[in-house]
Amino acid sequence: MLRRHALASALLAALVAPVAHADEATDIDRVTVSASTSRIPDSEAALPNTITVIDQAQLQQQLALTQDVSQVLANLIPSFAPSRQKLTNSGETLRGRKPLYLVDGVPQSTPLRDGGRDGHTIDPSMIERIEVIHGANALQGLGASGGIINIITKRAPRQDGQAFQDVSVSASTAVPHESDSTGYRASYLFGTRSGAFDFVGGASYASEGLYYDADGDSIAVNDVQGDLMDAESYNLFAKAGWNLDGNRRLQLSANRYELQGNNNYHAVEGDPATGETATSARGGSIGEGPRNRSTSLTLDYTDKALAGGYFQAQLYWVDFEALYGGSFWGDFWGDGRDPDWFDQSQNASEKLGGKFSWSRGDLFGLRLRATLGLDIARDTTSQELVRAGMDWVPETTYESVSPFVQLEWWVADSVMLTGGLRHERGKLQVDDYITIPDQRLTPGIHGTRYLVEGGSPETSETLPNVGIVWEATDALKFYASYSEGYTVADIGRVLRAINTPDQRVDTLVDLQPVIADNQEIGLDYDDGRWLVHLAAFWSDSDLGSRLAFDQATQFYKVVRERTEIDGFEGSVAYQFSDATRVGLAYAQTDGRYDSNGDDRVDSDLPGVNVSPDRATAFWEQSWTPAISTRLQASHSLDRDFDYRGTTLPDEFEGYTTVDLQARFQLPVGALNVGVENLFGEQYTTYYSQTTPRADTYTAGRGRVLTVGWSHRF
Repeated sequence: MLRRHALASALLAALVAPVAHADEATDIDRVTVSASTSRIPDSEAALPNTITVIDQAQLQQQLALTQDVSQVLANLIPSFAPSRQKLTNSGETLRGRKPLYLVDGVPQSTPLRDGGRDGHTIDPSMIERIEVIHGANALQGLGASGGIINIITKRAPRQDGQAFQDVSVSASTAVPHESDSTGYRASYLFGTRSGAFDFVGGASYASEGLYYDADGDSIAVNDVQGDLMDAESYNLFAKAGWNLDGNRRLQLSANRYELQGNNNYHAVEGDPATGETATSARGGSIGEGPRNRSTSLTLDYTDKALAGGYFQAQLYWVDFEALYGGSFWGDFWGDGRDPDWFDQSQNASEKLGGKFSWSRGDLFGLRLRATLGLDIARDTTSQELVRAGMDWVPETTYESVSPFVQLEWWVADSVMLTGGLRHERGKLQVDDYITIPDQRLTPGIHGTRYLVEGGSPETSETLPNVGIVWEATDALKFYASYSEGYTVADIGRVLRAINTPDQRVDTLVDLQPVIADNQEIGLDYDDGRWLVHLAAFWSDSDLGSRLAFDQATQFYKVVRERTEIDGFEGSVAYQFSDATRVGLAYAQTDGRYDSNGDDRVDSDLPGVNVSPDRATAFWEQSWTPAISTRLQASHSLDRDFDYRGTTLPDEFEGYTTVDLQARFQLPVGALNVGVENLFGEQYTTYYSQTTPRADTYTAGRGRVLTVGWSHRF
């Protein structure tokens, strides 16, 4: 297994042994990240932030335990909030802010109406590796206020004339076994390279059973937001490349992913006051089961010798639909025609975009590289009430044109400076629209619809980044960096919540952009046996975006106010021998916000916005050339939340889980065995404890056994 972690900026990807994951680093060579992440080709640097690279071997280890990508990230990155183990990833933050999900550099997130489904647009069997950039940055444009999670898809063989076929099957079940807890999955991939052409493609299918907690009780399905359990999914993926000559390459990728809830169960409410968790009962809810459906096409072109530099161009199209479960709206129309109206909503987002960059090194006879680029994007998003046939969130279009420049300069053999600017010019277009008739935000008022005057607010921001790295010795490195990230608040929540007349889109302050900065200092030590990483970070936003739950309406609302987040990440790993390795990691994140508008932070950010302090540990052992194991543990620490000096009742009681993974090399293929929550810890999830609602107050998964077989031939 290879785990490499790098620090980057046009400055930092030269560093390995990363944050909270010296636990995975076994290769002490300099590490590069893909150009789709760093925007800088063949560079030892990328961004002024920490980067975690989850390679194929490490990914396969974690997938032996869980097929939930969010859970994989949480297992390996303590500053990533604990997974909700649901289809929604709302509340799953990185360093206290929302990350931007990409697939091969193509944005998957839907910030205009953040439905929390962007972490599930591709099956894990199609993933080669995952590159995670920690902290706010603007290199990929809109949405990366917390960082970037770039999913890199499978690649074709490297050598001409080579071909492979990958077959994988697995099954999982709760332990003790429950008849409806069994899940199955299978995947097939084919790759080949012949002359100038290469191809990789595949298909997968998965069927998930019901989840159970450690006490043997069923875990409640999320009737509205959707769930990974009691669901089926499939994925079709293809990527074809053509090397026009030694320097130029054309590549076309296509992906189709769908996850459909079976709707065989409904939630039975729990009681947060007594600690009774919600469960599932047979019989689905009214309407269709929640669904994710994503279709994408991507065309990439590279020229390694254009005007003496490296040129990259990418055109992409993404069509995404997220269907949510329904609810009863009471007298929706306000005229008595249906006193108990039922409806369910669907987010629809279409993205069109292009990314262009040209990079050249050794400028002016110096170890200086300059990268020039231009990004063009158009995101159109709406949220429809399916049965009523009307838009809850009107069609909203965001168009941006963003030139950028990035420099990296080795001023000496041991010192590198980086810096860059991105100019984001965006325009939001919303036509005149009428709100839906049911205004539950105003209790007692039904049937009232308001005309909202549309508008075209524009934004123009210049976002800098700077950094420095000093390699004090071959083993010891220090670095410091500053970068800014850019996103918009959840505009859909703002537009659908209007419940007063004479509103204009152009005057809504909540539509102003969120600018988040990220400052970071750290060190890395790597002598081939010890790996140590320490980093401290600070992230501020003068006009942040906080999700606040409204008990009266049972909806989240967007609150704009000053936010300040700081934290610490550290890790240490020790290689006893080629066969034995251990490690320990820790991440602490603290977030505060201005609750009374005096421009001074005075209260803790709630759990839906910031993760708990977490510690992880691991022990890897190769017992024989054919048998290896990994034992890993994760501990989330207790947390209280302060509001203007008063401790709130929604405190978090921490918990510890332990996982065991084993791999056995067989005469044909390999057997993978994983036991999640090995000791059967009974716990209530972090999200449930910090955002207590009767229907979503759920326990975490109990002991789960997964057995799989895979073979490449």
